[in-house]
Amino acid sequence: MDDTREILHEGQWLRLVRIGHWESCERVHGEGMAVIVIAVTPADEVLFVEQYRIPLGARTIEMPAGLVGDDPAHATLLDAAREELIEETGWAPGRLEVLLAGPTSSGMSNERIAFVRARDLVRVGAGGGIGDERITVHAVPRREAPAWLMRKHAEGYELDLKLWAGLWMIKRNPDGSPVD
Repeated sequence: MDDTREILHEGQWLRLVRIGHWESCERVHGEGMAVIVIAVTPADEVLFVEQYRIPLGARTIEMPAGLVGDDPAHATLLDAAREELIEETGWAPGRLEVLLAGPTSSGMSNERIAFVRARDLVRVGAGGGIGDERITVHAVPRREAPAWLMRKHAEGYELDLKLWAGLWMIKRNPDGSPVD
C-alpha cells in the first residue's frame, strides 16, 4: 500500500491531504477529537441545540458538541465536554462520563468523536454559544424527544444522526447494560 502523504491545502481549521491515492481531511487544531454531550436536566428533559451550519446551508438539531484542544479551556476531552455544555446550553454537569469514542466519517476524515454522558446538571446561565454561534437551546421531555426530532425534520431541519445513539445512551451503556 502506498502511504505517501501530501498536503493539498491547509486552511485555518482543516487540512486536505492525499495519502497514496486517497484524499481526506484533518483538523488543523486540537487532537482530531470532538465530544458530543448527552445531557438530561433534573426535569428529565434532553438538551438539544439548534444552529445554522454553513456547510449544509441549513439549521440543524444536535446535542451539545465541540472540539477537544481548540481552546485552552478545552484542553482535555472532559474539559471540552464541560465547557461546551455550559457555553451552548447554560447547564453545568456535576459528573461527566466518557462512554465511547470512534470515527465520525472514516472514509472522509480522521476526526473521532467521544460520547460523554453528563449527570447532575445545574443551571448556570442562558447558553446560546459564544461569538457568532447563535445557538438556540431546546429542553425536550425525554419521552417526547424522538417524536419532537421527527417534527423538526419535517419542518426542514437537518438532524445529526448521532442523536439517536445519544438518546439510546441516556439509559444504557454502550454494551447495552442499564445505567446505574
